[in-house]
Amino acid sequence: MASIESIESSGFPLAFKVRQGQATAAASASGRAVFLAEARQIGGHQKECVAQEAEGGCAFRLVSDEGAQLKGTDLAPFPLGFYSAGLNADLVNRIVALARTRAIALASLDVEVHNRYSMTGSFFQGTGVGAAEPAKLKVRVDSRASSAQIDELVRDAALASPALATMRVPLVNTFALYVNGRRRQVTRLPVSPSPDAVDPFVTYRKPPAPLEGAAAPRDLVYKTGGTTQGEFVYQAAETKGRVVIDVWGNCRLTDPAGLTETVVRLGFPRTSHFAIRSDERAGGGSAPCGLALTSAGIVFCYITQLLRYIEHQKLKIRGVRIVQASPYALSGAPAGAWTGAAEPVDTHLFLNGEESEEAYEMLMTVAARTCYLHAALGATLPPQIDIEHGKQAAA
Repeated sequence: MASIESIESSGFPLAFKVRQGQATAAASASGRAVFLAEARQIGGHQKECVAQEAEGGCAFRLVSDEGAQLKGTDLAPFPLGFYSAGLNADLVNRIVALARTRAIALASLDVEVHNRYSMTGSFFQGTGVGAAEPAKLKVRVDSRASSAQIDELVRDAALASPALATMRVPLVNTFALYVNGRRRQVTRLPVSPSPDAVDPFVTYRKPPAPLEGAAAPRDLVYKTGGTTQGEFVYQAAETKGRVVIDVWGNCRLTDPAGLTETVVRLGFPRTSHFAIRSDERAGGGSAPCGLALTSAGIVFCYITQLLRYIEHQKLKIRGVRIVQASPYALSGAPAGAWTGAAEPVDTHLFLNGEESEEAYEMLMTVAARTCYLHAALGATLPPQIDIEHGKQAAA
């Protein structure tokens, strides 16, 4: 994997399928599925992840970057954008699936998710703490169904979403640390109960490439050309007070069967907007599902915090890689009420370098405490939902 050192040098699209697989149980029917994200730094703040949709599911390669406010190249979506796209796509998936079982025809469906995150304390003195607020959702539905039916449909779908469950139910996430090829004891964070994970450096003898014999469309993830307005603001390494980050995702259903596209934007001025597509259809496979995007966002966000701390402290640590397992579940009867669930995220961190034992665990701990999405995972943040019902005739 070390032969690709930047997004631009690969020549690949920002997202593509690397392995063909089957539909996952947690995607559209009752069951439990463990999504796996294998990620690494590929230069600067650029990150690469292979997100697998459970055992036997499809796997997609995704890349993430930061904007100029964090000295990034702005070539790929920011980590929180992937999480936003996952929340959007998974909720749309649940709405479409429930509408089908209830014989409710949808003429159009659009969802906007607004997430707000914040940081207090000193990131680089080790006192920084990341936080998240409840997601604010605006759901716009055009249908001949009654307002009462649409309200019930959307609220039941939100309860059925495992992606939204990552914020709704607090999780105690677990960690494992490997330094220079050997697993080390973790004392400051909940310890992973899992056996040793396989280092992605060993798993991928070659950099991930598009599935052989299959077309690799360049529009699964792409830059829209839009930019957040305002004067450029550099996000200083050391900040005082409370730093607030707003993220918006606007999702539209591009195919009634379950294809979505979410445009994500960051509240920082002069940052690019990106479109992220998702395939929520039964059998799917043309694009990542919402839960895969959610998992990728979590691992990308954690790596960003690792890299910022390494950079500021000038630590002699390199080769940041992660294997992250995210279990999701769906239970209930299709014609009745479904309940989506998320279980603790299990993160296995691989590092190489010449630092002390204390430095490696300090790095892992500071990154976990300041990671906005680990903050969201560990809190009780029931979504706030606003439903707008139009009366247009169903298509």
